[in-house]
Amino acid sequence: MLLSLVTVVVEDYDAAIDFFTRALGFELASDQPAFTTADARPKRWVVVRPPDGATGVLLAQADGPSQAAAVGNQTGGRVGFFLEVDDFDAEYARMSEAGVRFVESPRWETYGRVAVFLDISGNKWDLLGPT
Repeated sequence: MLLSLVTVVVEDYDAAIDFFTRALGFELASDQPAFTTADARPKRWVVVRPPDGATGVLLAQADGPSQAAAVGNQTGGRVGFFLEVDDFDAEYARMSEAGVRFVESPRWETYGRVAVFLDISGNKWDLLGPT
């Protein structure tokens, strides 16, 4: 079994692609036209993933008021996504310089180094490094 995709609801495809590829260093795996939305606006199938990552993130532009309300709050304010890196200090510095907003300073936990950051929509992620 393989968890192939998780969805992040975003306000704008292109701004989200820029954030995930430039600021987080993900690769753009797919950006294709898809079926239209309920009100006939064009839709895209946009997938980003970490380099050599198996699981991708489907960037889904909000379609309608209920989806728009979920932007930035997909996990009820909890950390819902976890990005593991080999060199925590280097990635923390690179991401900070790229404009990623960390909401706390790095700390040590029993499972390794961790710092919480926000994605372009405001969802919380953990940046995790080895113990």
